[in-house]
Amino acid sequence: MGTYLNSGNSGFQTIRNGIYVDKTGLIEFVNSTLNTADKLTCVSRPRRFGKSFAAKMLCAYYDKSCDSRKLFEGLRISGMDSFEKYLNKYDVIYLDITGFLARMKNSGKDIVTDIQESVIQELKEAFPGCINDLEDYLADAMMSVTKKTGNQFIIIIDEWDALFRETNDESLQERYVWLLRSLFKNAQITDTILAGAYMTGILPVKKYGTQSALTDCREYTMTDPLMLAEYVGFTESEVKMLCEQYQANFSEMKRWYDGYSFSNFQSVYNPNSVISAIKYKRFKTYWAESESYEPLKDYISMNKDGLRDAIIAMLGGSRVEIVTRKFQNDMTILKSKDDVLTLLVHLGYLAYDVSTKEAYIPNQEIADEFQNAVEGENWQGVQEALDDSEKLLKATIRGDEKAVADGLRRVHALNTSILQYNDENSLSCALTIAYFTAKRDYTIIRELPSGEGFADLAFIPRNGSDKPAMIIELKYDKSADGALNQIREKRYDGVLSHYTGNLLLVGINYDKKTKAHECEIERYK
Repeated sequence: MGTYLNSGNSGFQTIRNGIYVDKTGLIEFVNSTLNTADKLTCVSRPRRFGKSFAAKMLCAYYDKSCDSRKLFEGLRISGMDSFEKYLNKYDVIYLDITGFLARMKNSGKDIVTDIQESVIQELKEAFPGCINDLEDYLADAMMSVTKKTGNQFIIIIDEWDALFRETNDESLQERYVWLLRSLFKNAQITDTILAGAYMTGILPVKKYGTQSALTDCREYTMTDPLMLAEYVGFTESEVKMLCEQYQANFSEMKRWYDGYSFSNFQSVYNPNSVISAIKYKRFKTYWAESESYEPLKDYISMNKDGLRDAIIAMLGGSRVEIVTRKFQNDMTILKSKDDVLTLLVHLGYLAYDVSTKEAYIPNQEIADEFQNAVEGENWQGVQEALDDSEKLLKATIRGDEKAVADGLRRVHALNTSILQYNDENSLSCALTIAYFTAKRDYTIIRELPSGEGFADLAFIPRNGSDKPAMIIELKYDKSADGALNQIREKRYDGVLSHYTGNLLLVGINYDKKTKAHECEIERYK
């Protein structure tokens, strides 16, 4: 058992010892690709979405140096036809590129040389007499082993793109590309010695220079995970199971960490945050513990046409259509608003609906990260609106109509573009930003349906909240009293028939000419 060759199953054993969700169905998928034209699998996910967990699971399953049968007993893969066929049947080469990068930074040792020397040394120890003493080319060393033993390899590379994200050494990057090409684009290697490969990264594959290391890979990304959607994070059924097992509040878990959506799985949760919430018995943003909001701040502050308006719209609860196909899979080559938003999808800061081609802020955890990131001169108006939102909510609850009208006028005055109130959707967006912190205590619904129409905004208190429900009706160039009358006439409160707490009816009118706001609040029984 080595560090890079056949490293054993201890990594997966550690995972099984903690809070665990069975994701072994992924093994069945990888099994179906072995020794086929689809044998090279590249999965891109944000940080803290279980990439390394999956890599360690696959190592434990395929590694022939250990017996992992008991580790997989009772799990999904154990009941599948391919389980016995491939269990602990291969020599596995496992490379964590972040580990090699750390060594390079500490010792100055060339990462490409380090990878080849380290793996070749272990191959020589495991297969004495198979490799020439002077061999320093990894692909040839592996070929020599296969020719003399008949053994096939599976290569698992975790964070394969880390070298491109964390260094600017183009010469080193080019040499690394050629190392990958020697393993994955050499017919002698792929057709004979390589049974399969599984690679993880944050960004999809791109061309580096004029070459692409992984053109033969089958890619599964945050914008198009295909049949691997259920392995992006935790599914809703899995989170419900965990909440029941550990007596956690499912509705709070959903509010904080749900929101990633794919064609076959409409609710996908951030796995690291779910586990942290269960472990520490507290709902909060765990994202910041693994990823600073500074990169998000840098990206959304870029001077790209329409980017600021798109961010404001999403802060207001809207979805924004984006074009993902032009993104060059690079954190620095960002030519448009769509490039920035697509990058944020891959980084996990935005969710993406492939059916509508729209991006949006998925949950409370990420909304908090955006609130932290919206600071500085470019966002002053939005920042002040978010900072004042708690005051506005308190003013509404105590029925201070003048304070509410003044607060909404302030939001309007501080923000232009999408907040110009040129249509009802813009006004609704502005109100959502103005009441931004209310999302902690309320489920906010736009166009709440009733028997006779739609309320513009409804605030439904979350379980355990002592705050009143609120129905808000918006009007242009009419009157706040008329807005209240519409609520009464259309009986929007019908959807709250099982709600027994206090209810506020809030009528707001906006005068387009004077830009004045008028507010009337009624406590309704």
